Amino acid sequence: MVLNNMKTKIRAWIELLRWDKPTGRLILIWPAAWALWLAPIAPPTPSIFIMVVLGGLAVSAAGCIANDLWDRHIDPLVERTRDRPLANNRISNSAAIILLIFALCCALEIVLCLPTQVRSLSITLASFAIIPILLYPSAKRWLVLPQIVLAFCWGFAVLIPWGMITGNISTDFTLWGCWLSTLLWTFGFDTAYAMSDRRDDAAIGIKSSALTFGRYVGLIVGTCYGLAGIIIAIIANSQELNGGFWLFWGVTFGVMIKEAISLDCNERPRYFYSQHFTRQANLGGLLLLALLIGRAT
Repeated sequence: MVLNNMKTKIRAWIELLRWDKPTGRLILIWPAAWALWLAPIAPPTPSIFIMVVLGGLAVSAAGCIANDLWDRHIDPLVERTRDRPLANNRISNSAAIILLIFALCCALEIVLCLPTQVRSLSITLASFAIIPILLYPSAKRWLVLPQIVLAFCWGFAVLIPWGMITGNISTDFTLWGCWLSTLLWTFGFDTAYAMSDRRDDAAIGIKSSALTFGRYVGLIVGTCYGLAGIIIAIIANSQELNGGFWLFWGVTFGVMIKEAISLDCNERPRYFYSQHFTRQANLGGLLLLALLIGRAT
């Protein structure tokens, strides 16, 4: 009995952190890895890469907890989220807040372990990142395009690793091009993901870009993916990556556009949009593979 209760509790904690859904962690890690392999000092050392991954997991955990705390009264009204641990009271609010603070402390500890020459910049960037990460879940209450806030959260996944490896945030086109591509890609895939909740969101008065764009949502998502691909191509051309990169780049963004075209204003099963999200995570990894190959010679 005690063992079963412990297993149930552990399962609830894993769900709160979203560790049972690795796709959401990967889709954050990929832009960070893009930045590391596009930076002037590439590839990164194994220690820097590991710290970026661990930091991403800690911040992602904090963001998921903050999201569920904000939405604990809304989630029970949405089919996709009604079984979340805070929504069905499997975890208390106070326990979730303690875990949120712990996750943020873990992220801070990772930053404090960085070399002295890059530590100050990384702390500054991480401090600025915390604001949109903790406030993003509230955006759906007051902003017609709340996915913009999430996109800026993802943008820090580019800025912080870049600062960790270079020690500065310059006007380098590679940096800001990668940042903008990440914003566009994130806004696109999160808009597509929000399509699964359109009916529930409309019923309870929650805002989303999927609702705001209406029948044009597929066009907007496709435009975001297309622009992200063009910017990455300009960066790759400026860095003279080899031909292997272009093969994988073409496949990655070709499939992204195909995925966007499949989005329309007609209602589809919820799993359709979850599959779109999963495929975007896979394509983000494919783009990283393209960069690895492009840097190989």
